[in-house]
Amino acid sequence: MAVFAAQTFRQTILVVDDTPENVIILGELLQPYYRVRVASSGARALQIAALDPKPDLILLDVMMPEMDGYAVLTQLRADPATRNIPVIFVTAMDTLEDEQRGFDLGAVDYITKPLRPAIVLARTRAHLELKQARDWLREQNTFLEAEVARRLSENLLIQEASIRALARLAETRDSETGNHLRRTQEYVRILAKQLQSQPRFAALLSDHNIELIARSAPLHDIGKVGIPDHILLKPGKLTPEEWEVMKTHAQLGSEAIEQAERDAEKPVEFFALAKEITRWHHEKWDGSGYPDGLAGEAIPVSARLMALADVFDALICRRVYKPPMPFTQARDSIVAERGRHFDPEIVDAFLAVFAKFEAIAEQYGDSDESLIIKTAST
Repeated sequence: MAVFAAQTFRQTILVVDDTPENVIILGELLQPYYRVRVASSGARALQIAALDPKPDLILLDVMMPEMDGYAVLTQLRADPATRNIPVIFVTAMDTLEDEQRGFDLGAVDYITKPLRPAIVLARTRAHLELKQARDWLREQNTFLEAEVARRLSENLLIQEASIRALARLAETRDSETGNHLRRTQEYVRILAKQLQSQPRFAALLSDHNIELIARSAPLHDIGKVGIPDHILLKPGKLTPEEWEVMKTHAQLGSEAIEQAERDAEKPVEFFALAKEITRWHHEKWDGSGYPDGLAGEAIPVSARLMALADVFDALICRRVYKPPMPFTQARDSIVAERGRHFDPEIVDAFLAVFAKFEAIAEQYGDSDESLIIKTAST
């Protein structure tokens, strides 16, 4: 305990007793080793205990007028600023019931009068050392919690940066705009938040899951890396054969993520959602989508959200094969596909937050293209 002993003279003890003789006895006994403050009433003790620097230990008499020691301890424990200060009752009340009541209220020890100096010093020293150990552990825990939070935040930033870098590999080979990733990510987040209170979606769209879905969203078209340029960048309509090749990007993307999942040393939570989004965001509510022809509730919620977000952004943005569509026209196109391409309730949520979709599209517009969209929609 050498570390603690070096700090002994910096420790403060608050002596609370309404009898001057007892205060003098305790003061003379403790002052050679500790700073000693005194209070002659419960109310004064509470005032001193609340001041900084706070006492490291309180020796508290039980039988005092107006406010007894039990009432003082109750208030100390109720205040977050003083609840961790150890309290030793010093009293002539020596029945088992008295001791039990004190311990039940949170006292750490019980010293009976008449006082025996050696006992007072030994128990005082023991509880001060215990407090120092607890304080040290609390500081270490606080530091470790902050360090864990910092590293977790750092890892999340690295993960998100890696996801965006990977996703942009596909974007560099496509004619879609660079901010398509950011816009669709925000659309998905807004839609999910809107649906969170709906009974049908509440269990699936916790705050945690929404963030996982949003983080996974930029990977939705990662499979386009595997599509030949003459098909991916073709300015005109694809032939049936070319369209079949284009549709394979959904499977290619999910297989790439599945391989990454196998290569990981331990499970990574967002991989499952990323696979759902990449493989099934082109599925349709009526079962006419690809690659697996899923319908209705068989399509994961994450993919249903991504489907609407992706189509809306494709409609309002310039592509090699079409000009951008005004916001309101794009909205009407989404509504026309309610119950066919899209989950009806997700379309309803889209209508409820349509103004936010417009704001996101304008905030993350791509230079000249964003101007075209705004002009076309006014």
